[in-house]
Amino acid sequence: KKKKQNSVARSGQKMDVDHEIELLVTCIKRIGTAQDDGTVKTKFGDIFKDEILEQQLESLVGTMKAAKKRGIIHFEGQMLLQGAHDNVEVVLKQVN
Repeated sequence: KKKKQNSVARSGQKMDVDHEIELLVTCIKRIGTAQDDGTVKTKFGDIFKDEILEQQLESLVGTMKAAKKRGIIHFEGQMLLQGAHDNVEVVLKQVN
């Protein structure tokens, strides 16, 4: 039974990550600038300061790392921190 409960917990967490990535993508589309190549670009500081997203996400850094790992967004470095990385460009690679 423990194994079953753990897999359910993991799948529940995965669904939350998927939802948070969707919220992040929506935010980038809303505040970013569409490019000719179909991507959307914005700065990390603009994402971090977005009041709507701030109310929705549990962890911006964790969500961004997950989205980067899945190839949905791109940014330089492993992790972005407020202040130090406000001007780092974040690129939404897939625009639906």
